[in-house]
Amino acid sequence: MKILITGASGFIGSAVLRQLLQAGHDMRVLLRVNSDRRNLTGLDIETVTGDLTMPSSLDRALEGCEALFHVAADYRLWVPDPENMYKTNVHGTRNIMLSAAKAGIKRIVYTSSVATLGLTRNGSPADETTPAILTDMIGHYKRSKFLAEAEVRRLVVEQNLPAVIVNPSTPIGPRDIKPTPTGQMIVQAASGRMPAYVDTGLNLVHVDDVAKGHLLAFELGVPGQRYILGSCNMTLKEILTELDEITGNQKPRFRIPHNLILPIAYIAEAWARLFGGGQPLVTVDGVRLAKKYMFFSTARAKRELGFKTIPVGQALYDAIDWFKQNGYFKKEVTTR
Repeated sequence: MKILITGASGFIGSAVLRQLLQAGHDMRVLLRVNSDRRNLTGLDIETVTGDLTMPSSLDRALEGCEALFHVAADYRLWVPDPENMYKTNVHGTRNIMLSAAKAGIKRIVYTSSVATLGLTRNGSPADETTPAILTDMIGHYKRSKFLAEAEVRRLVVEQNLPAVIVNPSTPIGPRDIKPTPTGQMIVQAASGRMPAYVDTGLNLVHVDDVAKGHLLAFELGVPGQRYILGSCNMTLKEILTELDEITGNQKPRFRIPHNLILPIAYIAEAWARLFGGGQPLVTVDGVRLAKKYMFFSTARAKRELGFKTIPVGQALYDAIDWFKQNGYFKKEVTTR
């Protein structure tokens, strides 16, 4: 089948692309002019130039395609000017969904995020039905993804858009070239540069398992339905302990109260705005998010799609090994 994929040069997108190629699909990749193409090296693909904010380029990209995987998103926990994030994540999603509807695309998989889902008050795993409203969303990334997913769900109802929604949790593994905020944490911890932590929790999953979940959703998912693609719920302390076992680091770590870090985050963001630096090492939204346990259930994906995952320890090992092989560590990091 001829399939258009967006975001294939990124972390999740490159894994999804490889999974679809392995399944025998004919892949066309939408790229911006300035896209980093390292994750596409050596792959048998067709590339087209376009932009989610330019509908005419999306119409051209979808010509002759039967299916669409919309994976692209602006994923940052801090932006000095959030307008472009909303243009990409919300308006861009609406644009490509409308183009797909106009082109008569038969099947769509939209990559949302667990960031759009509600959380339980007692910290137990949330699922696809846990309620959430826009005011629950902390930060521009979560708000933009919430609004984008709402657009997709609206078009499913109003225009019978054949879109299945997947909500990845926190992927880790190879080809995290930016890296993502979680990837940055892994690099710092494995390098012995993270002596302290906050009390929080995440659902980790291997990025290749997320990619397999996309294919399962494509083959078996119900349009308009959400499917959480995750694996293991872990506290940050448990994650750091697992990383220490992989690398052999045995440095003591100290738990820091969230309220002690929050003023530092405000200062870091102010510094970045004043002096035009990159993303601060710690952000206000990141600290606020860390106050909540981002634990999720994958029962629906397992039950309806047959979704399976590998142990999270292997996922962490693969992430460290990839960062090591690609020069992300300033000093030698060993793995056991």
